[in-house]
Amino acid sequence: MALAELGVVVLDCPDPGALAAFYAEVLGGTVEGEGEWVDLKVPGGQALAFQAAPGFEAPRWPAPDRSQQFHLDLTVKDLDAAEAGVLALGARPLDAADHSRTWRVYADPAGHPFCLCAC
Repeated sequence: MALAELGVVVLDCPDPGALAAFYAEVLGGTVEGEGEWVDLKVPGGQALAFQAAPGFEAPRWPAPDRSQQFHLDLTVKDLDAAEAGVLALGARPLDAADHSRTWRVYADPAGHPFCLCAC
């Protein structure tokens, strides 16, 4: 028997509204709130929250001396189309050159790693 249920995944960042807007364009959903804490309600999925973090330092990937902390795996039907979309929204490639794989790694505008994974 579980002791708890997952409420929300929270990403620290310098600008919660901007990062919530990025993920709203990638995942769909509704951005709620402003300022220090912003929620993204994703249709049919787990909500994400974004919290202002003074002195935020983006994770580095890959970096054996500095952990990526965590990453999101986002399932997509068309890797090439999804890649074009996230790059247009401000993501940057971290490990996306090998198009023979079924996944590619990017950083969101605040530097958090995420993967696009073919379903």
